[in-house]
This record gives sequence, C-alpha cells and structure tokens, in this order.
Amino acid sequence: MDTRPIGVFDSGLGGLTVIRELEKILPGEDIVYFGDTGRVPYGTKGHDTIAKYAAQDMRFLHSFDVKAIIIACGTVSSVAFDDIASVSPIPVIGVVTPAAVAAVSAVAAMKNRKIGVLGTSATIRSGSYQKVINRLNPDVQVISRACPLFVPLVENGHFEADDRLAELAAHEYLDEFEGLGVDTVILGCTHYPILSEIIGRVLGDSVTLIDSGREASHAAKQTFAQMGILSQNQTGGKCRFYVSDYTDDFARLASILLAHSLSGYVEKTDIEKY
Repeated sequence: MDTRPIGVFDSGLGGLTVIRELEKILPGEDIVYFGDTGRVPYGTKGHDTIAKYAAQDMRFLHSFDVKAIIIACGTVSSVAFDDIASVSPIPVIGVVTPAAVAAVSAVAAMKNRKIGVLGTSATIRSGSYQKVINRLNPDVQVISRACPLFVPLVENGHFEADDRLAELAAHEYLDEFEGLGVDTVILGCTHYPILSEIIGRVLGDSVTLIDSGREASHAAKQTFAQMGILSQNQTGGKCRFYVSDYTDDFARLASILLAHSLSGYVEKTDIEKY
C-alpha cells in the first residue's frame, strides 16, 4: 500500500480525460495534475523543446513526492517517453502503448483491419503509434492524420457537440477517411476524446473510437496494482490542479469536462523554475 499521490501532466486540458477516468476507477487515490497552459500546444514543437518541457513537468510533480506519473500527453508519450522513463526513479505510464493495444484488440474482430491514428503533428511525425501497432500485429494497416487545430479548439472551449468550428475542423481532417475502410480510430492526443462526439459523427457509427486517456488510466491502474502501490482507499481521493498560466479559464473549462466544480482548487506555478 502506498498513500502518496499519483502525478499526471499534459500540455493543458487534454489530460483531464485521464483524470475523469481515474476519478471513476481509483476514487480513493490522491492526484496532482499539472497542465502546461502557458506553453500549449506541445504538438507543434520539436523534439528538444518537447523533451525540455516534459522534464520540467516531471520535476514539478516530483516535488510532491508522487509515487508514479502518468504522461497524459500524446505528444510527450510519442516523442520523449524514453528520455523520461529511462531516468525516472518511479513508474511512468504513457498513452501510446495502452491505446495501441486497445485498438489492435478491437480491430481483430473487424473485416478490414485498418486503424486510423489522429494526433498532433509531432506525434504523427514520430510514427509512435504505428510502430507499436505493427509490433503487435504486422498485418494491420495504419493510416495516420495530423489534426493540429483540435488542441487549440479544445483549449478555447470549442468542444460542445454542436460547435460549428470544431465540426468544420473535423470534416477538414476526417472526410478523407471515407471509403478507406478504416475500422478503428485512435484518438492519439488526450485532447481529442473531448471532441469524440463530433469526431464520431463525422467518421460514422461503424468506426470504433479509442480514447487514449481512458486506456492509459486503466493501464495505470493495472500496473500500480501489480506493483502494490495503490492506496487501497475506496473513497476520499483528492485532486490538486496546477497550471502555468491563468487559472480562471482552466477552472471554468475543467469544471465542464469533469462535471464538478474546480473553484478554489487550481493554482498557478512558475514551471520555468523547474
């Protein structure tokens, strides 16, 4: 048993898809969340910058004596996971492998065996999802698409099911999937599940969506249980939220996504100190 908190970080709001699931499946765990809202998005940046930001995010979370860290960011998980995990003294969980495993499992029952991957520009350039998928099942065809507008849309509150801007962006990126026979689509950035209703509507009911945040949360629970580091508390877990820019906008949007108020629970930190 380990009652220390779990650390979770993302470039902004996207990692809340992990928090949302953790609150359901591990309600007794304390969590420290960092959203790097002052430097979002990560997905348009190069490897060295992403690795630098990720290292600072990790050091910030380590200051809370966390027992494990979930990288709730598809870009960092794709581009800098090995840089981080290889030097971390505590367990580190990313989003790429859990989502890829879930997609390969889902597509096994499909006739076309084609997986679509949606991600940031940096994620798609890295080929991270394709590498894991091909290792798991070399017979699966992977079709990748960068969707750089999705993150800023979410960060600016354009995620309601009837949002016109988000729907236009979804058509711009996803209409080309029509007729390709894609069975399963990985939402390879944790911001993207926030737009899942719109994405699902554009892709159609026959396509299975894989929520990378949800899959990472369940993989983390399984890993932590195997390592014996869960708190064993069934209720009462607290979540502290930190951001690197204004707290009000984050608190307002996060309250919508998590379906509970964050008023007074969000603090700003100077991430450059780390």
